[in-house]
Amino acid sequence: MTDDINKRIMPEREADNRIKDFEEVALGISTEQAVAEAKRCIQCKKPFCVKGCPVEIDIPAFILEIAKGNFDAAAKKLKEKNALPAICGRVCPQEDQCEKVCILGKKGTPIRIGYLERFAADWERTQKTGDQRPETRDRPPDAPKMAVVGSGPAGLTCASELARKGYAVSLFESLHLPGGVLSYGIPEFRLPKEIVRLEVEYIQSLGVDLQLDVLVGKTITIQQLFDEGYKSVFLGAGAGLPRFMRVPGENLKGVYSANEFLVRVNLMKGYKFPEYMTPVKIGKKVAVIGAGNVAMDAARCSLRLGADEVTIVYRRTEKEMPARIEEIERAKEEGIKFVLLNAPTEVFGDENGWVKEMECLKMELGEPDSSGRRRPVPIEGSEYKIQVDTIIVAIGQTPNPLIPHADPRIKTEKWGGVIVDDKGMSSIPGVFSGGDLVRGAATVISAMGDGKQAAIAMDAWVNSPK
Repeated sequence: MTDDINKRIMPEREADNRIKDFEEVALGISTEQAVAEAKRCIQCKKPFCVKGCPVEIDIPAFILEIAKGNFDAAAKKLKEKNALPAICGRVCPQEDQCEKVCILGKKGTPIRIGYLERFAADWERTQKTGDQRPETRDRPPDAPKMAVVGSGPAGLTCASELARKGYAVSLFESLHLPGGVLSYGIPEFRLPKEIVRLEVEYIQSLGVDLQLDVLVGKTITIQQLFDEGYKSVFLGAGAGLPRFMRVPGENLKGVYSANEFLVRVNLMKGYKFPEYMTPVKIGKKVAVIGAGNVAMDAARCSLRLGADEVTIVYRRTEKEMPARIEEIERAKEEGIKFVLLNAPTEVFGDENGWVKEMECLKMELGEPDSSGRRRPVPIEGSEYKIQVDTIIVAIGQTPNPLIPHADPRIKTEKWGGVIVDDKGMSSIPGVFSGGDLVRGAATVISAMGDGKQAAIAMDAWVNSPK
């Protein structure tokens, strides 16, 4: 094999073919590629990559096992710290985390840690090598009960960590399928739902009791959980409340929030209509507002659902786009257009109330704002209209307000995030929170880090003198 792994990106399906279906785009690296890449790791005595990982995977150790050809051992080593490696290997922004601080990246290309994580997890799954569960403490029949609310990445991680510590864990999910944003938000072509299902089953194999169709705050309250004997509660209900543009005409037919659109497509299998009875009406000219990963997902889904022209409209430049670089590149390859330094100001409809036009205002960049990105400034008199028949608004989401509204003891920020202390505990003693419910919309791996830290803190709190 040649030594060009430094330059090689993961093999992918050709754009002309992949836009016709929802099958996975990235194909994974081969055994030969994985071993060659793993052998590049210099096994640092002080591995910065571990500190760069929110769940602190022993990265050098799992990579060393791959280098030696011990793929089963690599998967097991991963699962000592991360119960969702096949998911993280696909959607975690490694380039901004572990790979960013890899010492080899100082003068060349960092180790492709994400590629190797996916490789090891997929090897375990496809080779069916048996039980890879990490060692867990014996759980006595009267083990203390812990409740985890929300089965997204934060909740799944918290539940798995508590189960490993010997607790009897109940994981409550309001929907009919587990996974949270992994199931309803990320498209099949980026994260196959079979992967999510298998990772959830692994967590259940640790002894976690998954209870679906339970809406905490309505079906059962936090106080009732304590009354039923749960010693501590973790809230990981995510960020399910979409933000809108607040412009005239936004309530016209044909305007979706990205949240609604992706839930219809992903969780409810709208892309398989009429096999699944979830219609998703999509026009021929689609405009997606925003430039994060959610916007890229919505745009690429639109293309696969039959749109002739899909345009990303973003008020800054490409440099400020929050989406992963590889997702932006894939969108471009698939023919998604980008209209930058533009912001919608009004939406116009036809006589039947359906979207037909959108007015935009051109922008220029001013001084940096609180996010550190240069602030878009309107250019007066630059308004113009574009023809569209579907608009998908993907400019962010705020924390799910249901639980805080149902229990006024929970204190929140003005923007809706649950307020927690440095241990992740909310204003209710014994109730912890993390992930998007605290941060707003963030990354899968940051939510997992919150879930892991909360489990440690919950364990300490339950065992501390009261």
